[in-house]
Amino acid sequence: QVQLVESGGGLVQPGGSLRLSCAASGSIFSINAMAWYRQAPGKQRELVAGFTSSGRTHYSDSVKGRFTISRDNAKNTVYLEMNSLKPEDTAVYVCKVVIVNTPYWGQGTQVTVSS
Repeated sequence: QVQLVESGGGLVQPGGSLRLSCAASGSIFSINAMAWYRQAPGKQRELVAGFTSSGRTHYSDSVKGRFTISRDNAKNTVYLEMNSLKPEDTAVYVCKVVIVNTPYWGQGTQVTVSS
């Protein structure tokens, strides 16, 4: 069994920054990939940023240059540093970890960008 615990969401003004964390625990043998998704009300879930199995990073065009994904392998934790936040970044952010080709999802953390 694998558990994902996310933290770091909240309310921030436009132009502000937040750092999200997602820590995996449990039966972790080999993490194939890690990623952050988001879902805004009335919209489909969107891939924001991620690591491939080879360790390469990828970003959606909407966050490129503003968001940075990183990871701490010793802690089985993935981070999402979000800068220059915009109101359209408001969403529930969810992390996904693929372990032995099985996807696991976090519970989500709310990010609200508003003045």
